[in-house]
Amino acid sequence: MERKSVIISAPSGAGKTTIVKHLLDSGLNLSFSVSATTRPLRGNEIYGVDYFFLSVPEFRNRIEKNEFVEWEQVYKDLYYGTLRSELERIWANDKYVLFDVDVQGAINLKREFGTDAIAIFIMPPSVEELENRLVRRGTDTPEKIKIRVDKAKEELELANQFDLVIVNHQLDKAKEEAFKIVSSFLGR
Repeated sequence: MERKSVIISAPSGAGKTTIVKHLLDSGLNLSFSVSATTRPLRGNEIYGVDYFFLSVPEFRNRIEKNEFVEWEQVYKDLYYGTLRSELERIWANDKYVLFDVDVQGAINLKREFGTDAIAIFIMPPSVEELENRLVRRGTDTPEKIKIRVDKAKEELELANQFDLVIVNHQLDKAKEEAFKIVSSFLGR
């Protein structure tokens, strides 16, 4: 089986996670790549399902051992990365890898995998709509929303580094478009 990968990325609030879940449930033989992070576990998150939660020294040790395909330090002592062992686990099960990563991680993964990966950017209809979605979500303070919106503006500038952009104006259409693109890429 070919070692193809699907990389989905978007600013916070653009609908990425919903589209990823749709792809996982669509029968395309995809398996979710669980990322590693040094951030603390939140709410109902589960180690090994949502993330591999690592201490800062453990994360740095794994960097030294070259155990990551890609990694980045987002803020001081806040790391995110993709473990090679996670990809090997997925490929050993004859599945295609599905990444749900931030914009810089997606660019790094596309650089690593080249034509064996398709990188899809989920674009909000507008920055204003993105902000409205974050407010309606009700999980962040106004200060946190402002930080997310400011970061989103920077991330939108990087959309041209992706293979394809899907504008999520209407969720059902965006899910259908993502399915068609991924299905075609995987040759199914």
